[in-house]
Amino acid sequence: MQKQTNRKSSHLEEAIALLIQTQAAFVQQLAESNRQLAESSRENDKRFTDIHKKFAHIEAMLMRHERILTDLPEVIRQKIGFQPS
Repeated sequence: MQKQTNRKSSHLEEAIALLIQTQAAFVQQLAESNRQLAESSRENDKRFTDIHKKFAHIEAMLMRHERILTDLPEVIRQKIGFQPS
């Protein structure tokens, strides 16, 4: 009876040890995944900020070009000396 109890106890101890090792490996992998996710998030934030700046610059240029094109007919009239009737 004692041998059987010792064997069951030994198997239980082995199972607990394996569980602890597995949990430790899982926690380590989870920490690494979280670190990679945070790093990726920072990189994406930087890319988004860069893209946003570029779009803002493009938008400003387009607004300037729109003003130039809107004023162009009047500028041409003045240059050629057109007199409104």
